[in-house]
Amino acid sequence: MIIAVDGPAASGKGTIAKALARHFGLPHLDTGLLYRAVAATVRRLDLDPSREADAVAACDFDELTLADPSLRDDETGQLASIVSAHPLVRAALLQRQKRFAHQPGGAILDGRDIGTVIAPDADAKLFVKASPQVRARRRHAELTGRGSEASFDQVLADIRARDARDSARATAPLTQAADAAALDTSNLTIDASVARAIALVEARLAARAADA
Repeated sequence: MIIAVDGPAASGKGTIAKALARHFGLPHLDTGLLYRAVAATVRRLDLDPSREADAVAACDFDELTLADPSLRDDETGQLASIVSAHPLVRAALLQRQKRFAHQPGGAILDGRDIGTVIAPDADAKLFVKASPQVRARRRHAELTGRGSEASFDQVLADIRARDARDSARATAPLTQAADAAALDTSNLTIDASVARAIALVEARLAARAADA
């Protein structure tokens, strides 16, 4: 069983995907970490994230990089949004994601293009969203909790810029798959969002079983 969870930054998709993985007993991959690892490698090697050749060179990162806590910082997230727009970077990471998705027993993946590119054949697809203001409040609270002095206005501007880059890129843009169930978490608690996600996935699985 493959479950695809897509959505923009700070929508709650990662938290929901992890909860779904626990509920269904499936392995989980945050595909955004792969692009963050590329971004961190670009930064470490002092390369230019806007140059496709530099970003592709950073795709051969050490697996240990995925455990680096600095991948979660906002600067890395901004760089990840830049490097992920390069078609050759997405191609370099494509097979790694597909192998994870199609492992025996299935998996849960979250990202920007899981239901449209990585696993268009997923058994259930969710598109998790929230308003830019809500997502910026969440991210700002997360950053200040880590000691960052980023202003709310700057975080909101960054969220909107990332949305624009992710949605407008030529290769694998952020978009809701036609057969994905939308889940707006703007006015939901974490527990309510997870409960709704589980209900949506179970409804989709039941519908597929009935059609089989």
